[in-house]
Order: sequence, then structure tokens, then C-alpha cells
Amino acid sequence: MLDPQRLTLGELADAVDARLAAWSAADVTNRVWEKDHTVWSEHPQPELSDRLGWLGLTETMRHELTRLTVLGESIRSAGFTRVVLCGMGGSSLAPEVFHKTFGSATGYPELTVVDSTHPDEVAMVRDRIDPGSTLFVISSKSGGTLETLSLFRTFWAQVDAVSDTPGDHFVAITDADSALEALANERAFRDIFQTPESVGGRYSAFTFFGLVPAALIGVNVGRLLERADIMANACRAETPVEANPGAVLGAIMGEAAKVGHDKATYLVTESLAAFPVWVEQLIAESTGKDGVGIVPIADEPIGDPSEYARDRLIIHISVEGDVDPYGNLVEQLAGDGVPVVQISASNVYDLGQEMYRAEFATAMAGAVLAINPFDQPNVQLAKQLAKQAMEGGLDTGEIASVAPDDTTAIDGWLTGVSSGDYVGLQAYLPYGFDAELASIRSAIRSVTNGATTSGYGPRFLHSTGQLHKGGANNGLFLQIIDEPAVVVAVPETDFTFNELVRAQADGDYQALVDEGRRVLRVNLGSDRSIGLNQLVRLFERL
Repeated sequence: MLDPQRLTLGELADAVDARLAAWSAADVTNRVWEKDHTVWSEHPQPELSDRLGWLGLTETMRHELTRLTVLGESIRSAGFTRVVLCGMGGSSLAPEVFHKTFGSATGYPELTVVDSTHPDEVAMVRDRIDPGSTLFVISSKSGGTLETLSLFRTFWAQVDAVSDTPGDHFVAITDADSALEALANERAFRDIFQTPESVGGRYSAFTFFGLVPAALIGVNVGRLLERADIMANACRAETPVEANPGAVLGAIMGEAAKVGHDKATYLVTESLAAFPVWVEQLIAESTGKDGVGIVPIADEPIGDPSEYARDRLIIHISVEGDVDPYGNLVEQLAGDGVPVVQISASNVYDLGQEMYRAEFATAMAGAVLAINPFDQPNVQLAKQLAKQAMEGGLDTGEIASVAPDDTTAIDGWLTGVSSGDYVGLQAYLPYGFDAELASIRSAIRSVTNGATTSGYGPRFLHSTGQLHKGGANNGLFLQIIDEPAVVVAVPETDFTFNELVRAQADGDYQALVDEGRRVLRVNLGSDRSIGLNQLVRLFERL
């Protein structure tokens, strides 16, 4: 059964209806399936029509079900009790959503996703695992992602110390002929999964990037693809555009952003609670460029309706049987004129439907905004600046930072929030501080009525980082750093994770400054827990 979506669009309805009528007259959905670049740009562009391979994945990946099933069973039979996935952005977010949504089936390994370069986080994972019973999945589309290769070298050294055949503990997922594929062959990895070049990282949930980790923890991959295929069929060219759920949502997202409802706020009940962080990357990296963009709001703490400005678009997804804490909030915001999309899912495997709906909708929103939804120009810029910082060639001067109890500096920065702005927390910290960051978000929203986002660095550089630098200049950013407790060298190199994470923070800071963004750096010092609690108390007093 197709998950229905119910619309309360208010003043936005006429613009959406006009957009859908125009698309119908221009045969746009048929042209999408024909991979016609003119849907998005009059002229051909790199990473445009050659990045539409995701459209047919729900069919083509069915041919890989036997291989995926055999892989999962063989790893379980071999006695592996944990899978550690090393990847960034699209290579890590879908696996994490699958793990948080479905968990590991009985007898299958637990999954740990490592997408941080903070030395304390890397050391914690390294020290917690048993390398002899762990399978490492190294995921990188390009095959040259610095963070992923640094993590690989760390865990390779750990396995090499206890095994005569360390390659048996490693699997690679990458594009054909990449540097990672060559490395995997050189070191005799257990398996190599080649991914289609025609699918970008953030659209890769139904490629091996998402499905290999899912199979390894015992997810019913066939059922997931079946649910996704229901939505894919509903989004095909044969469906009238006004009945095409992906096209309709895309028209809403695009038209809403054009008139200031650019904060696409996801409110999702418990069964699919991990979904918004995945869709956050999809929307932000796809639409945040050329000075425009849709700001996805994921995992924002629930608040009083009076705290929500009218610049929101609410996308409310509820799963049958879940307790829904958002009903009253959604009803009141809709009554206040905020456009609302309500989606009803029947069960947890409808995650497949919602992933595909979001992919199609994001691509169509790109058509409304007249941008290429498949490139990410500012992500590469941040990488280049981080590389320069690593090599000592980034001329930032001395980046000023303030203490977490500096009320004057932080209050002065926050007073810069204007109508239509949002505030982004950029936490270059080890994981585990979600509650503190959520408290800061709640306090900021109560003071400003503005939307808030939060991400751990460098993870967010591969997701919302594109929007921060390439989208509209309506974000204020609080970069939070600390002084790590340990020094962790990267084997086979001459640098440490300490140097890498600081270079990434410095490079991103400089990229934001170069784009004229409003950014403030807070240094928590060597005791990050105390520093972060000071920061929480400061915001709660404002």
C-alpha cells in the first residue's frame, strides 16, 4: 500500500497547483525518467543527467539480493560479532538509519558507524572493539576520502597486529576503478562491492552503500526494496503529475522555499525517528547552492507553537501504532498558516517508501529552484581549505575563539538573528552530547523564534555543510571545538587525527568567513563536559 500524504497548504496551494499544471503541460516527469537535463538546466552540466541512476535502483538491486543474503549469512557463520563501517556522508548515513530503525537481527553482528575524525571518538571505538571478531566495511564512492582512508589505516593496523590475514576482516564499497578498489585488491580484502557511477552519494541508500551494511545486520533487504518500489512506481512517468507523490512533495518544497517557507521541518514518530538525519543531507546538499536553498530541520526538540516562525514547512510522518507527540503542534501551526504535509506510514519497512519519496521530491524541488540538485561545489571547497590547513598553507591568521561562559560575545552574536534566519550548531566533538546540544537549540529557539540545526564535525561537512556555504546567507553558525584528551596518530602517515579534525574546523571556518557568513567559535577547553554545560547554562539564561 502506498503511504498517503495529506496537504494543508493555505496560501501556498495556488502556486503548487500552477507548478504541477506547468509540469504536466511540459511532460516533466517523463523527461526526468528519460534523464533530460533540461528539467534542471538549459545547458548540460557535470553531475546532472549522468547522476540519475538512482531512479531505477529499486528494480536493478533486486538482482543482487542473493549476493547480499549470502554475504550476511557468511559473516554471521564466520563468527563476526561486530561490523564497523567507516564512511562519510552518503556512505554512512543510510547504514546508520537502517541500524537505528531495524536493529540487528538475532545472531547477526552489531553495527558501529565511524564517521568522525575526533581523536577521542576514534580512540573510543578502537579500544572498545575486539579486532579479531570485527568486520570493517570501508565505504567511499570516490575511493579517496581522507577521513575514510585515515580510519581504514587505523583499524588495519589494529587487525594486522592480531591476524596473519587481515584482509579477511575488510570489505570495500566503492566505484569501479577507484583508489579504494585498488587498495582492496592490493591488501586482499574479503570482498569488493562496486557501486554505479551514475548514483551520487546522497542518493545511494539503495546501492551497496546502504544495502551491504543492512544485509550484514540481518535487515530484510528484499522487503525494504519492495516498499521502496511501491513509491518508485507511483513516481513514474505514467502517473499523472498531480497524483505523483514525489513530484507533488517536490513542488511543495520548491514553491514553499521561493516564498520564504524554506525551513523544511521534519516531525517524525518513533519508528522512523532516524530518518530525518538522512533526509537532512539529501535536501541540504542537493538544494543549498547558488545563493538559494531549502534548510532541512532534523531532530529539533519539540516546543510551544508560539516559538515557531512562519518560515517553516512542516513535513509530519507518523507510523501506525506509534504515539504521536506532534499532533497538537502540527494542528496549531497549520491553523497559523504554516504549510503542512502529513504522511501516514503503515509499518517500519515503509522507510523504503519515504526514502524514495524524499529523493524524487528533492530532485523536483531542484527543478523549481532552477539549480542542479546533484552537485556539491562548496563541499570540495571546504576539503581544499582543510587540506591547506593540514599543510600549513591556510592563511586564516589566529582564529579567535571565546570561552563557553563569555556572555557578551555569545549574546552579541545571537542578537544578529533576523526574521528568516536559522542557527546552526557545528560541534567538532566526539559523539554523545545530543542532550546538551538539544538544550542549546531549545534555548535559542525560545529567544529568537528561529529554526535551529545541529551537526557533529566533520560529519556535517558532507551533509549540511554545502547549504551553510552555498545557500542563502540566512544562517548563523556556532562552531564548538575542544582540546582532545588523547593524541591519536594515523598509521602509514605523518599526521594525527588531532591535526586532521582541527584542520577541518579551521578550513570550514575560513570557508564560512569567505562566503560572508556569521560565525562564532567557542572553545570548550580540555574538559568538554564542563565547558558544554557552561554553554548550556549561558544560553538558558539569555
